Amino acid sequence: MSYDDVEIEDMEWNEELKAYTYPCPCGDLFQITKDELKIGEEIARCPSCSLYITVIYNMEDFIDQKSKTKVEPAKQQQPVAVA
Repeated sequence: MSYDDVEIEDMEWNEELKAYTYPCPCGDLFQITKDELKIGEEIARCPSCSLYITVIYNMEDFIDQKSKTKVEPAKQQQPVAVA
């Protein structure tokens, strides 16, 4: 059973760790990466103890935009004559 359920909005992005973090009672941080979230992982673990939390989030927010929408080629602009 997880220590707690935490919404992704309550977590902080840590640029150094490249992960969302949340304070653990042991003094370290629960961590989960964007790549883990993209594949449906919902458990953020603490590297210093055995506790973990369940992250509540919308998986669609972490799916690559490239795979969701088709990229259209850029249209060429026609030159404009100025008198």
